[in-house]
Amino acid sequence: MFIAKKIKNYPLSSLLVVAIWVVCLIPVPETPLNDVNLIDKWTHFVMYGSLTTVIWFEYIWKKKKNKTFQWKALLIGGMLCPVIMGGLIELAQAYLTTCRSGDIYDFYCNSLGVLLGCLVGLILRAIIRG
Repeated sequence: MFIAKKIKNYPLSSLLVVAIWVVCLIPVPETPLNDVNLIDKWTHFVMYGSLTTVIWFEYIWKKKKNKTFQWKALLIGGMLCPVIMGGLIELAQAYLTTCRSGDIYDFYCNSLGVLLGCLVGLILRAIIRG
């Protein structure tokens, strides 16, 4: 019941979580982008920055009318959870797949993306709440 409610209240965030898990666990096809320096790290940075920004946006948008903004809930759900997810994905890549490998630097890029998303979230909060 708890998870169903979260999915209902945060549909875009839920979709991004599923998409990130799928993308991170399937084999990566060869593309012309493979020649871009550090493309894998940039991808992790952008994925987690986007996820965190969307989590913050959905939370702020839902709470703007009733003024029940709770920092603790947002920091856990919009900062800690994406960082933990990034670590779990790296562990899953290392130990549960044969086509991917876990990388501590990917985890660092995930975490930097989360921090960027939090900064964007703070800006969105200031804009939305006026």
